[in-house]
Amino acid sequence: MFNWLQNFFRKPNKTFSVEEKDSMKKFLIVGLGNIGEKYQNTRHNIGFKILEHLATKNDLIFETHKLGDLTSYKFKGRTFILLKPSTFMNLSGKSVLYWLTKEKIPLENLLVITDDLNLPFGTLRIKTKGSDGGHNGLKDIQEKLNTTNYNRFRFGISDAFGKGQQVDYVLSNWTEEEEEKLSERLDKSIEIIKSFGTAGIKHTMNDYNGK
Repeated sequence: MFNWLQNFFRKPNKTFSVEEKDSMKKFLIVGLGNIGEKYQNTRHNIGFKILEHLATKNDLIFETHKLGDLTSYKFKGRTFILLKPSTFMNLSGKSVLYWLTKEKIPLENLLVITDDLNLPFGTLRIKTKGSDGGHNGLKDIQEKLNTTNYNRFRFGISDAFGKGQQVDYVLSNWTEEEEEKLSERLDKSIEIIKSFGTAGIKHTMNDYNGK
C-alpha cells in the first residue's frame, strides 16, 4: 500500500501529472501525543501542543476523523494537513500511514513532531532520518512505514528525572519556569513548520537546528 509513496521520486525523467504536482504541495505535519484531558499539558504531548498553537494563531478548528483529529492550514500556495493521531502514542504509525496514503502525500513531505529526552528543554532539532531513540511513537511509525528515512522535528524536554522515573516525568506537566519559556518556543516551532513546507528540509535544518 505504501510503495507508491517511497517510489514517488525515484522514476527518472518523470513527467508529473496535475494531481502529482498538487500532492507535492501538500504536507502532512504530525504532532505526537496522547488523547484525553489528563495528558493535555504533559511533556509527552508537545507534538499536540505545537499543532494546537498553530491552529489557535490562525483560527483553525480540528475535526475528528478516522484515526485522528485534523485541520488544514494554507500558506504560500502550500497545504499543511495537521494531524493529531487518536491512536495513543504507541500506535501512532497506524494513523500516519493511513493519512499519508489517503491524501497521497509523498514521504518526503511528512514531518513528525515529538518530544525528546536527550535534548535540553526547548532545544529544537530537525532530522531527515534516524533511529527511534527509545521513543515508542517513533518506533511504531518506523515499523508501519518500513523505513527510518522520514523527517522528524524533535523538541527537547530534558532528562531531569531520577532513576526509574522516566514514565512519570514525560507524563507530568510542565513546571512554572518551563511554562514561561514555552510561548516563544512554540512560536519558533511554527516557523519551522512553515519553513519546512516553503524552504525545504535542508534549509530548515540549517536555519533552526539548535536555536
